[in-house]
Amino acid sequence: MRPLSDSLETPGTPPRAPSARVRTALAPLFGEPRISSAPTSQLVAGQLVLSLEQRDAWHHVLGEDGYDGWMHEGYLEPALGDETSWPMTTGAKVHEADGRVRELPFGARISPDASVLRGDVFDAATRTERFPAARTAICQSAEASFAGAPYVWGAVTPWGCDCSGFVQSIYRWHGVPLPRDAWQQALAGEAVATGAVQPADLLFFSDRDDGRITHVAIVLPDHRLVHSALARGGVHVESLHADDPYVQRLHQQCVTARRVV
Repeated sequence: MRPLSDSLETPGTPPRAPSARVRTALAPLFGEPRISSAPTSQLVAGQLVLSLEQRDAWHHVLGEDGYDGWMHEGYLEPALGDETSWPMTTGAKVHEADGRVRELPFGARISPDASVLRGDVFDAATRTERFPAARTAICQSAEASFAGAPYVWGAVTPWGCDCSGFVQSIYRWHGVPLPRDAWQQALAGEAVATGAVQPADLLFFSDRDDGRITHVAIVLPDHRLVHSALARGGVHVESLHADDPYVQRLHQQCVTARRVV
């Protein structure tokens, strides 16, 4: 998938601007232009999309992470062009200028004319200071920011997430862009031996005969990892030394590791 920034301007053609932004707290992406199709991912309030195709009320969109899918127009509104400078939140309750009061999730952008009723909101320009691309900081966010999040296929926030959505959101927050799916993330960065991983490295697993990547986890200090796992019901911290059948299966299914910071 191409990053959105690469899609906005192609040499020899007029620049293309993002078509719209997400107007709702969460906006699901679907594999097909119908509500009954399988969800593939989510975008959060204030994120930008480029509309590649339209079928009735459905748009084939490209998100800021380069991941594409189908989104209903009800989740979208016209982009102003300054959204990347909007305040950001790790979770907040806001009162919008149009009168709406709503909760916004981790990663959302907040309109400058909204009033913050509760939560952590900060200027986008200060994000790299608060959330640097450093191993220790990434591990702290990974262990704390999504604690207790349930496993939800195709989801990307502490309200629910799958394994690769959790990983992508944490690293994106710290300025490290990663692809959306686990098999794509397994191509990022550089390979490291699974026995030589460091905190903030990624471990990849497969429960398939063909070895295709099906799961990803973040390495933590003290021989631990954190991941969003269906078998654990959601985000969970594991000790790699635990005498636990599930952890033993993880050891058996681990196929590769990558260093992305």
